[in-house]
Amino acid sequence: MPSRSLTLHADAVQLLARWTAPNAQQEALRRSFAAALAASNAAIHRDGPAEHLTVGVLVLDDTGEHVLLTHHRKADAWFQFGGHLEPSDCTVRAAAARELAEESGISGLAVSAEPCQLSRHDLPEVFGHCRAHLDVRYWAQAPAGAIPTVSDESLDVRWFPVTALPPGAAADVGPLITAAQAAQRRGDGIAGTRG
Repeated sequence: MPSRSLTLHADAVQLLARWTAPNAQQEALRRSFAAALAASNAAIHRDGPAEHLTVGVLVLDDTGEHVLLTHHRKADAWFQFGGHLEPSDCTVRAAAARELAEESGISGLAVSAEPCQLSRHDLPEVFGHCRAHLDVRYWAQAPAGAIPTVSDESLDVRWFPVTALPPGAAADVGPLITAAQAAQRRGDGIAGTRG
């Protein structure tokens, strides 16, 4: 029986092989992420290569007009939810669902079946060994009245109009919102939180 780590690596490889990139820039990222996974089975671990896979989830309300963001404690900026894959995760999507529940405090949010965006971002020295995250980003839709809580990793968690993001929002949150809204309009694969 293969280890969970090998199963998670295989899931990441299959995910990137089947994902259809919406444009040339996203296709280039898809290929570079696949190459990182081909170069090292440890590219799914925070203690693996300095550039490794991570997951993110952008949460929209049912209208697509509000976004739930977290004020990340270490980065001191507003982001989508997400983080590192863990040895207990069976799939990349399951890792995204776990991170979302841990960081938003909202249980049972439906995470999209497929990613809506890929993003590679360099990290400052405060992140230690990590030099770049190869972020596989999903989206989720929160039910009306969903009330988040603040985790130890965050300074705040709050809803914002998509047209009025807070000062200090990460530069790539806007394009991620656009990608998630497009997927939401298409009705792209919202499924349960289990991967």
